[in-house]
Amino acid sequence: MKKKISKRVKIETTAYDPADYLETPKDCAAYLEAAMEEAPGDVAFFASALGDVARSKGMTKIAKAAGVSRETLYRSLSADGNPGLQTVFRVLDFLGIRFGVKAA
Repeated sequence: MKKKISKRVKIETTAYDPADYLETPKDCAAYLEAAMEEAPGDVAFFASALGDVARSKGMTKIAKAAGVSRETLYRSLSADGNPGLQTVFRVLDFLGIRFGVKAA
């Protein structure tokens, strides 16, 4: 009995970008909350997650509202970034998200 040789099927994939799925302020807040729970105290991880959210809404508009250049905001909200608290608050305010504090 001969074995059937299956044809190889070419599968095309695309890179996953969370910014493509963050549509509402509630989505964005849940994403940021999950980032804080995943890596508590990791500023770079949170900055990167905030960058994903900012890209979902338009980095140019957010940079203008935050009072920084688009390039500076991209750099600050990257995995290597370290945004100032004022920048974080301005971005969150523009996004319609409030920053909260809970007891550990």
